[in-house]
Amino acid sequence: MIPTIIFLVTLLLITLGVAAYATYAERKVAAFMQDRIGPDRAGPFGLLQPIADGVKMIMKADFMPASANRWLFFMGPAIAMTTALLTGVVIPWGGTLDLNGTPFSLQIADPDIGILYVFAMVSIGVYGIMLGGWASNNKYALLGAIRAASQMVSYELAMGMSIVALVILTGSLSLNDIVLQQQAGYWNIIYQPLGFLLFLVCAFAECNRAPFDLPECETELVGGYHTEYSSMKLGFYLFAEYVNMFISSAVISTLFFGGYDVPFLQDLGLSQNITVILGTVGFFLKITFFIFFFMWIRWTLPRFRYDQLMNLGWKALIPLSILNVLLTGVGYYLKNGF
Repeated sequence: MIPTIIFLVTLLLITLGVAAYATYAERKVAAFMQDRIGPDRAGPFGLLQPIADGVKMIMKADFMPASANRWLFFMGPAIAMTTALLTGVVIPWGGTLDLNGTPFSLQIADPDIGILYVFAMVSIGVYGIMLGGWASNNKYALLGAIRAASQMVSYELAMGMSIVALVILTGSLSLNDIVLQQQAGYWNIIYQPLGFLLFLVCAFAECNRAPFDLPECETELVGGYHTEYSSMKLGFYLFAEYVNMFISSAVISTLFFGGYDVPFLQDLGLSQNITVILGTVGFFLKITFFIFFFMWIRWTLPRFRYDQLMNLGWKALIPLSILNVLLTGVGYYLKNGF
């Protein structure tokens, strides 16, 4: 019980740390692409910039509109941040360590419906955005919240269908089972390239990342659903976006790129604990690549118009996801029968 609690706290701190320094990395990536220097004042190479930003958020005046709904105004960022953090408990971050003869899994919970739990948390996160926009009693915030809800619900359909095709092949909703099956054979990206592409595009939309950042489009909606927020309430919304980006990268790596599986690592004859640790390091390297990819796309592609965004979701991604399910089902039937 105690090792599990320690691992849970460690995972929480790692998630918060990765999200904090993802802001630093994003500013450095943006600076590189725009031929600038980026943060370089706070600490060596600007490495203390996330800490400075956190202190700045805490010290800022906390403002709430007089006409806002007080309790819902507080609940919005709390729900967004909480659901973002809860998603990581079902992700297998590594194999099983041997602690003096006692097996210890680097996965806090392994429910049989692990991927459905992830979708449930993502769906609840929509309420955090909707409550924040509605409780602010601001038309720009409300429009941003409506955009966010319709966008996230629309793209969840295509994302869910891409997972259906994957479940047909794996026969399990457990994330650990999916990793173990890839470890025993090939990564799912080999079997599901279209499913991966659909899931990746939908992940951008679910995280409200450019070019799908219409809910907080500053050129149209000032700041979107968090226009009226300040201090750490605004910080929670911004932080939740980076936590979601980190978790999305972990889920993509788990479902399509083997999770903590590193090719040929098992053949090196290393001890179990060393193998597990190296697998976890490999998993985080995959996550780092996808986080960089999120940032790369943000500073490369222009923002969609809202009608283009909805047309892409309903008229392109959903039909493609249904076609992917049908092709996967036919291929599975031809290979294995019913």
